[in-house]
Amino acid sequence: MIILSVETSCDETSVAITRDGKDVLSNAVLSQIKIHERFGGVVPEVASRAHIESILYMFDEAIQQANIQVSDIDLVAVTKGPGLIGSLLVGINAATSFAYANKIPIIGVNHLLGHIYAAQIEGDMKFPLLTLLVSGGHTELLLVKDHLEIELLGTTLDDAVGEAYDKVARILGLPYPGGPLVDKLAHTGKAIYNLPKPFLKNEPYNFSFSGLKSAVLNLVHNMKQKEVPFLVEDVCASFQEVVTEVLVEKTKNAANLLGVKQIIVAGGVAANKGLRFKMFERLPDFEILIPHIRYCTDQAAMIGIAAYYQYQKDKGTGDYFIKGDSSLNFYRS
Repeated sequence: MIILSVETSCDETSVAITRDGKDVLSNAVLSQIKIHERFGGVVPEVASRAHIESILYMFDEAIQQANIQVSDIDLVAVTKGPGLIGSLLVGINAATSFAYANKIPIIGVNHLLGHIYAAQIEGDMKFPLLTLLVSGGHTELLLVKDHLEIELLGTTLDDAVGEAYDKVARILGLPYPGGPLVDKLAHTGKAIYNLPKPFLKNEPYNFSFSGLKSAVLNLVHNMKQKEVPFLVEDVCASFQEVVTEVLVEKTKNAANLLGVKQIIVAGGVAANKGLRFKMFERLPDFEILIPHIRYCTDQAAMIGIAAYYQYQKDKGTGDYFIKGDSSLNFYRS
């Protein structure tokens, strides 16, 4: 089964061709980082317009890279949410038009489901499994009982982990996108500052990073006020040490309690080298799947992989009237 998939939930315009829920034949991605750099973050209206300018080119690019004909495509899949509503609608309209014009069925796919199924590209999911989903907008522990059978165990009570990284980067005066820079600098610094570890002992599956972000802000502000010299990389290392400790320990405790067969770490923050290293170091008794870095960030291949399994369960229910939903959830207990 050959699927053309479209992902435009935020600031990457991506079209991919996948086969049988496993093989990635092409994965064309155009990032808008340079466009949003001067604003210090993603501007929704600017992102939508950039998607409009590039979406048709990305269709052509993906089909040519895969070396297929349009007539070979069995299904079209498109991200329907969550994400920036304007950006979502660009992808939905383009994908729907393509599917309708070529008489190909289409389904809408949850962006977060795509992140989970990115692990299936180079690995094989074994149920029941535990997923730590970490990104700019989400920090969640999920029990995946079977394909598309997902139970939310816990989430962030305030800032998502990726959001906390970006805010700490701004506190330190680092350029956009700041999260990857914090990770990079953390490996050259020393975790010498004592920052609070938000384990939330009474809420074993939930997360909170707002207080940690505020602690970094106060630390940096006080050192500047007192003219105490400090290294940015040491602050990054101290912050990352706490974040990865909390993420790994909560994942480890949940995995032991639930008796899962496998752990998946997914989402943009799964590309964080500190988190990847500590996850394998601290959980040697579990099989851990973390997608290759190119599949951690937003791209359409993961949508095509998820769409294959979704279509097996929901075959025949799709139509050409897909609605975008900026705050979509997908949990089925």
